[in-house]
Amino acid sequence: MMIHEITALVGKNKARKRVGRGRSSGQGKTSGRGHKGAGSRSGYSIKAHFEGGQMPFYRRIPIRGFSNARFKVHFHVINIRSLESSFNDGAKVNADALFSAGLIRDVNLPIKILGDGDVTKKLDVVVNKISATAKSKIEAAGGQVEVVEWRKKWTRSESKTNDSKELSSNKSGESNKD
Repeated sequence: MMIHEITALVGKNKARKRVGRGRSSGQGKTSGRGHKGAGSRSGYSIKAHFEGGQMPFYRRIPIRGFSNARFKVHFHVINIRSLESSFNDGAKVNADALFSAGLIRDVNLPIKILGDGDVTKKLDVVVNKISATAKSKIEAAGGQVEVVEWRKKWTRSESKTNDSKELSSNKSGESNKD
């Protein structure tokens, strides 16, 4: 007899363990929960990462190094194949046009055009970044490419330089108010 033959005879579902049904069952009296303490009470559960009060693993390990993940710039990436199929000849391609065409989800992120595919239409493209291949293909088709600088809305270094400029202009007696 093989193991797969045994399981077929026994059946798919195993009967549940009936606890608290006398000493001879092996799960009588305390029902396998032991004496006293939180573990013997109903409703008790322990968090998966709890280590009984000792210093947890994630606090024992030192923080090492630095991660640039917080400062990564995410782009809406579009291939020129999509521009070819979504826009007419002579169209202006910018963030609003891409959004209305359904190629990007929102206009909050910068846009990068990549050169996968071919373009035959004359397009005026205004984006934040573009690959050299995509630029050459668009210009070869008679279109124009304008790269607009994109920066995050606020950075600490930017605010410090603006504050220092305002302070220096106010010290010299000039006012920024018109």
